[in-house]
Amino acid sequence: MGEAKRRQSQGLPPRHPRQSPERDGDAGPRLASWLPLNRSQADRFVAITTKGAWIGIGALVVFWLTVRFIGPAAGWWTLADG
Repeated sequence: MGEAKRRQSQGLPPRHPRQSPERDGDAGPRLASWLPLNRSQADRFVAITTKGAWIGIGALVVFWLTVRFIGPAAGWWTLADG
């Protein structure tokens, strides 16, 4: 405690440890020390990309139904295999 005694004898306030600035106010354990993401940000990323994947799958199903059934039934085009 040499540093603390020196600061006290010189009348300086005690040193406070540096606190890392939180950019998004979301404190939590980091995934890796070199990766600037914490656990909650990673979970949020997984949730958003999962939702996006399901939206893409739904859009693909609607597109396939349109090409295979709705378009030929409406007379927009004819199927090559049908």
